[in-house]
Amino acid sequence: VYAAAFESSIEEGRQITPISTIPDQPTTFWFDNKPYEPSNYKNEYHGTVTIRQALSKSLNIPTVKVAEMVGYDHVVDLARRAGMNMNIQPTPAVALGAYEVTPIEVAGAYTVFANQGAYLRPYWVKYIRDDRGMLVFEQKPERREVLDPRAAYLVLDLMEEVMRSGTGAGTRARGFLLPAAGKTGTSHDGWFAGFTSKLICVVWVGFDDNSELKLEGARSALPIWTEFMKRAHEFREYRGAMPFTAPDGIVTVLVDPLTGQLAANCPSARAEVFIAGTQPVQLCPLHGGHGGATQIAGWETPEPAAGESAAAPGSGGQPARVAQRHPPQAGAHPPAVPAAPAAPAKPSRGFFGRIRDLFR
Repeated sequence: VYAAAFESSIEEGRQITPISTIPDQPTTFWFDNKPYEPSNYKNEYHGTVTIRQALSKSLNIPTVKVAEMVGYDHVVDLARRAGMNMNIQPTPAVALGAYEVTPIEVAGAYTVFANQGAYLRPYWVKYIRDDRGMLVFEQKPERREVLDPRAAYLVLDLMEEVMRSGTGAGTRARGFLLPAAGKTGTSHDGWFAGFTSKLICVVWVGFDDNSELKLEGARSALPIWTEFMKRAHEFREYRGAMPFTAPDGIVTVLVDPLTGQLAANCPSARAEVFIAGTQPVQLCPLHGGHGGATQIAGWETPEPAAGESAAAPGSGGQPARVAQRHPPQAGAHPPAVPAAPAAPAKPSRGFFGRIRDLFR
């Protein structure tokens, strides 16, 4: 759902970013002249939330609202491009995983986020050798581009938030500290799907007859995922998991969570990622900002060489690389707007001249 939203932002010019806000309240969705009334877990609602909060906290109502906004058919189209089955249908329920998929399909779909938008089709047999050690079969990996790398990275960054402060934070509490992104899932069963730069793992916990597990993914599948990943990354093949790197066209800026504007001495400023051209350009007015515009193209974007001009976001030219995986340090400020030229100093009027001015 959120990948489709960010893809829509790129293709159709929608202004959808991780700090876009959505109402989280009881809602009836109408589809095919029938009502659909999902609810949040434990019927807890949070008013207005950002897309980052909605995904990290697994909030159902905002997720269906986002799917409705970008189109259920768009969500299904992306799911099928990412290797999920043809039984998935464009209805409001698709936003909450109402259609059945297998763990191997989910693992294949997650390759899109782990590989900057490229889908790698899962396979079971890598190669076969005969009794003399001669290679008689070798699987040719199937790879295809299905999602813009920038949209894929935004979803990846949100799934990192899931593991920092959301429903997947239990992985950290259980001692899994490698850079990773993941997502819980709860329906009749429990899921946890996640990955590092080395390995994707999907865990499903449920009953063969589809009866209710009555245990959310964070309490059923997540502990299994955590223990497996901790042990797997001790093996040579999976050691050295690295932080994820942003592709070209991603910017990181400090924003104020209260206003969604550029941080200006804001006490709770946080780094946020955007597709270049969608980041806020107004300074936060609450903490010393004046609401003026500023240029944000990444803190380390090189100046164009003499005779060159940087391509504008969305233009046909190649934009300068502005991806910044490591955000500016807390306390750093965005580039200041150039001050207007100072007015010429007035000649001194002397003591009595200044007294006279007070009464004008």
